[in-house]
Amino acid sequence: MKLNESSAVSTTRALLVPYESRHVPSYHQWMEDPAIQEATASEPLTLEEEYENQQSWRSSHDKLTFIICQPVTDNSAPSVHAGQVDSPEKMIGDVNLFLYPNDDEEEQADDRFQCIGEVDIMIASHDHRGKGLGRTVVSGFLQYISRNLEEILHEYYAGEREQAGTATNSPKPRLRMLMAKINKDNSKSIALFKSLGFEQEGDVNYFGELKLVLRDLGAYATANVPEGYAELVYERED
Repeated sequence: MKLNESSAVSTTRALLVPYESRHVPSYHQWMEDPAIQEATASEPLTLEEEYENQQSWRSSHDKLTFIICQPVTDNSAPSVHAGQVDSPEKMIGDVNLFLYPNDDEEEQADDRFQCIGEVDIMIASHDHRGKGLGRTVVSGFLQYISRNLEEILHEYYAGEREQAGTATNSPKPRLRMLMAKINKDNSKSIALFKSLGFEQEGDVNYFGELKLVLRDLGAYATANVPEGYAELVYERED
């Protein structure tokens, strides 16, 4: 998405910055790890393909991505500087939102265009695993989604209309729910999302995954503002 191309999200434990081409070499190195490939159900790509993916994700209307970095020491500053706060040694992982149309006609309560958001997180740095960082990151990400939901849905819906070649306009696009699909054996990730209010829906699917859902993002975000949460300007050098 283009929405977050100049935005960073800061909490006391992590900084989220938009996925840039400067991040690709480190990201590519992460994705060469067979364990990460298995956990993310990803196929290995060449470095050139990773650069193409980064550009695609930046312009795609249905993908919102942040790179997870170490926290900034001064959270009161209105901006952070690209290349300083997100240098390779400060990168930790990524967090994503993928949007899909809601195709369940039984859940269509009105004529508004409805979509579903899928959230996933990867802590690639071994040194930062098992310390509760994932919960802080997802909580901050959910806060960002909630506070910017109208803009997120506007960009997504405009992209869907452009792809379909239609001028049909919805009264107001709606996020039906957020979900996370997690391998049934990944007990830590399941516990993480359940601690954030996600609830299991249905049984294990054909791919060995559990589906966890959060239906009231607004209520969650109002009651769970991460410590030190701030949205900052992500400044690039001219």
